[in-house]
Amino acid sequence: MNILILGSGGREHTFAWKIAQSKYCTNLFVAPGNAGTAQLATNLPIGVNDFEAIGNAVKDHQIEMVIVGPEEPLVRGIVDFFKKDKALKKIKIVGPDASGARLEGSKDFSKAFMQKYNIPAGASQTFTKETLQEGLQYLDSQSLPIVLKADGLAAGKGVIIAETKADARKALHEMLAEAKFGDASSKVLIEQFLTGIELSVFVLTDGKNYKILPEAKDYKRIGVNDKGLNTGGMGAVSPVPFADAEFLSKVEERVVKPTLAGLQAEGIKYVGFIFVGLMNVNGEPYVIEYNARMGDPETEVVLPRIKTDMVKLMKATAEGKLDKIKLSVNPKMAIATVSVAKGYPEDYRKGDVMQIPEAEKDTIVFHAGTKIATDGSIVTNGGRVIVTTGLARTLNSARKKSQLMAKKIIFDGKYFRNDIGKDLLKFLEK
Repeated sequence: MNILILGSGGREHTFAWKIAQSKYCTNLFVAPGNAGTAQLATNLPIGVNDFEAIGNAVKDHQIEMVIVGPEEPLVRGIVDFFKKDKALKKIKIVGPDASGARLEGSKDFSKAFMQKYNIPAGASQTFTKETLQEGLQYLDSQSLPIVLKADGLAAGKGVIIAETKADARKALHEMLAEAKFGDASSKVLIEQFLTGIELSVFVLTDGKNYKILPEAKDYKRIGVNDKGLNTGGMGAVSPVPFADAEFLSKVEERVVKPTLAGLQAEGIKYVGFIFVGLMNVNGEPYVIEYNARMGDPETEVVLPRIKTDMVKLMKATAEGKLDKIKLSVNPKMAIATVSVAKGYPEDYRKGDVMQIPEAEKDTIVFHAGTKIATDGSIVTNGGRVIVTTGLARTLNSARKKSQLMAKKIIFDGKYFRNDIGKDLLKFLEK
């Protein structure tokens, strides 16, 4: 089977790494890809939102299945584009259509969806530029801290946690009156702050059947001990020690099943991944957000633990036959450490030459922001540059493998957090 993966980050390199292992994969393409995917597949210089060029590439290379990595093409309707084209509508595509992708594309839609289908979540209200004064009054009646969320896609930057009323008022004014996040903040949700510990649960569905993939916890802040600015993710751990069988059963019954039933009730045939961002509040799950795709860097710890053939899994998803597949998971711990460019998550450098040694046993190196320079060297090409995943029977051993590999990779200004997974050790010492 000829397969195309859309995207250029660590998530897409992980998919390529997993799919390339399958005997069912004949030719593998990634658009646009990175220096890591180039070692496993043929990179195509096509942007993820260039639907015409993607469609032509699918025809030219006789692609039979497309896996959509990032959220933007899903929200913009790449699946709908395929369905409307005579030559493309028979192509198997893993990802929801635009109506399903609203779970991520509109925070207002997803929050209304949670309320309608009794899915546990923090209380919230939505405001626009026209109702800014009402929003400011609403803020005055809320307890602190308080969360403000841009309704649309804002490249992971549209969430502000305000510690004071003054900060909250300023943020709301900037988002609505000054369009801080452009169209993404034409609506803003003011949401109750939930106190607990975060994790993510990943669901794969064919529109009717589903599989719950291994859960993961990621680390958003740039600094050690979760200090400093928010990032796209500095590391991840799977499985999550505090997410025991009882908690995950609550997630399935109270979140996963009502979410899928709600989508069906809305007439949305959702095919692909649902990333459920959760808060564990005293052992009870609350939904923070939905995403319409896999997370990054969570994919770099989730996929290495899946033993089931990835092409069979994706094919069954696209064909509505997920109930025919057995999901097999490796019980080992997986920890991913993200090495980033100097200055990230603000202005950062690109083009630094990299030295990447061979991965050690039970360690995998996934490229994120990398490219091959004209002289053939691998150089940095993004904020989050490279991800090192370690697998072991214990959390500490997986940590050591992941961190040791991160240390061995060389490029100017490299930085990574040395505490990924450390906070979870206390759950294993009980």
